[in-house]
Amino acid sequence: MIFIGTSGMLGRFVPLDAIPAVWWRSVIAMVLLAGFCYWKGYSFRIKDPKRRWLAILAGVLMMGHWVLYFYALKLSSVAIGMLSIFTYPAMTTLLEPLLLKQRFQVRHLFLAGLVIVGIYFLAPSFSLKNGATLGLVLGLCSALVYSLRNILMKTQVDNIQGSVMMTYQTAITVICLLPALFFFDAVPTTEAIPYIVGLGLLTTAIGHTLLLACFRYFSVSTVSLLTCVQPVYGILLGMIFFKEIPGWSAVLGGALILSAVAVEALATVRAQRR
Repeated sequence: MIFIGTSGMLGRFVPLDAIPAVWWRSVIAMVLLAGFCYWKGYSFRIKDPKRRWLAILAGVLMMGHWVLYFYALKLSSVAIGMLSIFTYPAMTTLLEPLLLKQRFQVRHLFLAGLVIVGIYFLAPSFSLKNGATLGLVLGLCSALVYSLRNILMKTQVDNIQGSVMMTYQTAITVICLLPALFFFDAVPTTEAIPYIVGLGLLTTAIGHTLLLACFRYFSVSTVSLLTCVQPVYGILLGMIFFKEIPGWSAVLGGALILSAVAVEALATVRAQRR
C-alpha cells in the first residue's frame, strides 16, 4: 500500500504533462512486468478471442483511468486527487447490480450517499473555473472508469494471471497513447526522470505485483480493506516531501469517503465468514 500510495505524490509533481507521464510510466512498468512474467514462466497467450478483446477493453479503460487521474492530481492536490479516486468502491456497488442484474442493497445506497456528502466537503467550490474543482470532477470520472474496468475484470477475464493482465494493460496504454505524444513535449527532462522511474518501478511494477501477491495470504475483501490506507499514505508522502497540507474540509470529506469504503469492506468480510 505504501508503494501504490506513491502514485499521488509522484503523479502530482512529475514535471511532464499527464499523457507523456502516463506513457513513460507504462513503458517502464511494461518492461519490468514482462520480465517478471517471463521469469515466472507465465504464458501471455489468451486462447479465447472474446476474452482477448475484453482484455484489450480492460487495458483501454485502465489507460483512461490513469490519464484522468494524473490530470486530476495536477489540477488539484494529492489529497483531492487520491480521495476522489476512492469513490470507486461506492460507484462499483451501484454499477454492479445494474450491469450484472443483481439486487440493490440498502446498505450500498446509504454508503453511496455518505460518499456524495464526502465529495461535497472535498469540493473547494462548485465552479469548473476553479482548477481544484475541475480536478475533483476528473478524479470522479477516473473512479468511474476504474469501477467499470474492475467489474469487467471480475466477470470476464478472471482466469488470466494478474501480472500478465497488468502487462497487457500497460502495453495497450503504450500503444494507444503513442500518437498523442506528437502533440506534447514528451522527452523527459533530467528532473522528470526520477519521478517517471518511481511511477513505473515503485508504483506500478513493484506495488501492483506485491498487491497481487497478497491474494495468496488474504481474501479479496481483506485486501480491499487494506487498500483504504492508500490515500492516507499518499497524503502523508505529499505532506512530507512537498509540504502540501490538506484543509479541514478535505480531511472531513476524505474521512467520510474512507469510512464508507471501510464499512463496505468489513461487511463483505463478515458475509464471507458466515
